[in-house]
Formats: sequence, structure tokens, C-alpha cells
Amino acid sequence: MTHTRRNHPDYESLRPQAVTLRHAGLSRRQIRDRLHVHNNDILNRLLEGVPAPDWTRRPNAKDDLRAKARELRLQGMTYDEIQVELGCSKSSISLWVRDLPKPAPRTREEASAIARRGWEATLKRREEERQETKRIATAEIGELTDRELLLVGVGLYWSEGSKSKPYRLSERAVFINSDPDMIRIYLRWLRLLGVKPERLRFHVHIHESADVGAAERFWADLVGIDRSDLGKTTLKKHNPKTARKNVGESYRGCLSIRVTQSADLYRRIEGWWYGIVLGAERPD
Repeated sequence: MTHTRRNHPDYESLRPQAVTLRHAGLSRRQIRDRLHVHNNDILNRLLEGVPAPDWTRRPNAKDDLRAKARELRLQGMTYDEIQVELGCSKSSISLWVRDLPKPAPRTREEASAIARRGWEATLKRREEERQETKRIATAEIGELTDRELLLVGVGLYWSEGSKSKPYRLSERAVFINSDPDMIRIYLRWLRLLGVKPERLRFHVHIHESADVGAAERFWADLVGIDRSDLGKTTLKKHNPKTARKNVGESYRGCLSIRVTQSADLYRRIEGWWYGIVLGAERPD
């Protein structure tokens, strides 16, 4: 069945959202996924009259690449050589030049070297696409309000913080993680809640085979305290039979953050979490 404005009750509410997202630089696919609109006719109507962002406009660039690919093919280049030159996929090149004569055969060594350079060009192109997607996604967030930070912090804690169990009642706020950015966000969240720095206790958890001193200095600098103010470090026994991937200079273990006198805080966190659950389950 074809949907129109008249038989789609959410059109009036979705249209402003779609226009705002388009002006923010999102693609049709991103808007579709964000608004859960999977009907192309409805999506076309929602975006009617709104120009596409520059980064999604690729036809002219594709036409130029196609013409250049054909020119290089006529010069005797293989798919791999054209890929190295233009940075586009071999599947696209094959569609653009399949009607042109094949170049003279190469030796095995020459073919391997060309294929290797072609694969390197593909990896470079994919990495550029990944970074561009991340850049656009980062720009979509912007500055968080206090309420948004509150919700983010509750989600972080309920994922990585300690939780009281029916068989082990322990109402205290303890958070542990190895990601420095997550630690920063958690500390910023505690400040939002009015938790004073003097109520925080920090402990490093790390494998005994790592550079313990360097890890302690790193975490102390990150949270803005002297290394001597850290609590006793917990050393994990190293099992030589187990191949660990978290090794090298970048491995700094985890940092545990405990809030003293935190029973009331823990109860509020648990209440906030169930409030989020109930809010997310409300009927559309």
C-alpha cells in the first residue's frame, strides 16, 4: 500500500524533525534510521524541498572518476593499478571499463605488487570513510544539558558500577573502568550530583606483570590527585598460560572510584535507572 500524507498520522510531527536533521547534515539513510521511517515514499515527502548536504552529493565526482578510470584503462592499466591511482573500489572500476580491451598480461611479481598497492589504497579509503562517519556523528551530539548528562551517567553507572543483589545487600557507589574518557564523564557526572572530591577514593586494579608505577601515575594525573593519594593498588595474578591482549605501554589497568557514605546516592541511582526503563517502555 502506498503511504501519503493523508494516511500517515505522524507526518506533521515527523516533518520538522526530518528537516532539522537534514539541515544538520544527515543523509537519507541516517534520517531514516533515526526516525524509524522505512518507507521511501514517506521519506521523500518528509524531505521534500530540503536540499541534500554537500557531503552526500556524489554523482559529479562519480562521473569524473568513471571518465578517468576509462582513460587509464585505455592506457593499459589493470583494475589494481586504476584502484591505486583513483582510490575507488575494483567493483566500481569493473562496471565502468568492462567494455574496454584488457591490458597486456603482467608477471606474477608485478601483479602481486599492484594488487598489494590496490589493497592499501582500499584500506586508506575505508579508513577515511570511517573517520568521516565518526566526525559527522560527533557533530550531531553537541553540548549536553544537565538532564542529558544525568541520564548518560545513570546508564554508565548501571553498566559498569557495582550493584546491590538480593543475596548480597551492598548499597554503595563503586565504579570501575579502563577507559579514561568514561572515567572523565563519570567524574563530571558526580560533580553534577554535588558529590564533593573529598568523598572520592581511588584504587588502581592491574596485572602484576604490567608497569604498575606508570599506571598509577597515569590515573592520578587523570583525576587530578597526587599518586600518594591513591588507595592500595590491587594486583591481578598473571597466568602465563593465558594469552592476554591488554598488554604494552597502552595498558594501564582499571581505575576504581568509590564514593564514601553513598547509600543514599546508590538508591537514587537505582531509582533513576528504573525510571529510565519505565520511560523507555511507554507506548509510542
